[in-house]
Amino acid sequence: MDSIIHLEHIRKTYQMGKVRIHALRDVSLDIYPNQYVAIMGPSGSGKSTLMNILGCLDTPSGGSYFLNGTDVSNMSDSDLAYTRNKEIGFVFQTFNLLSRSTALENVALPLVYAGLGKPARLAQAREALTSVGLGDRVDHKPNELSGGQRQRVAIARALVNRPSIILADEPTGNLDTRTSYEIMALFDELHAAGNTIILVTHEEDIAHYAHTIVRLRDGNVETVEEDARRVHEPPPPSN
Repeated sequence: MDSIIHLEHIRKTYQMGKVRIHALRDVSLDIYPNQYVAIMGPSGSGKSTLMNILGCLDTPSGGSYFLNGTDVSNMSDSDLAYTRNKEIGFVFQTFNLLSRSTALENVALPLVYAGLGKPARLAQAREALTSVGLGDRVDHKPNELSGGQRQRVAIARALVNRPSIILADEPTGNLDTRTSYEIMALFDELHAAGNTIILVTHEEDIAHYAHTIVRLRDGNVETVEEDARRVHEPPPPSN
């Protein structure tokens, strides 16, 4: 099977005044269709930089990045933006929802950039919201939803373009324990449905929902743990 992501000797350096910072030193990695991967590492290990490169939000200083067989290492900003919108669905810790827009409008937003007409956008967005259990909340604005519901809206928005990859950055960071379990159970369902999921987290218990854990240290891949998944029991019901 061909990899969906192929990284070859990826490097990323930043110039801070007279100091050169090596955020990524030499990262080679393959991620395959329907793989569920968690990226972990201490502060300064390079995981945020790697996430930005994987998500086509930044380009490497050296090395090659092939996404679905296309070299995106040196793409222009406009080509990167097109690829990002087509291939990758993002889920962020802070949800990143538009406060004055309904759940339906928030989810439909990526389809505006994809060039779909309004009826098609809204139909596809409604389908995505229904798939995450929010078919009855389409007209609610973010402040009318719980934290877990807002994250479900964000996940629906990530799914609406039917991307190759779902890239989740600390998706449970702003949620309580019970809601975190519910969101991670939803990621399990998305993975079972055939989605490729890349999760960036600093929490061990969240990382172990994934089947593969990539640990970074000092800008390098320290270890890759296969079959890392643990069985998770839901917390007891609250009184």
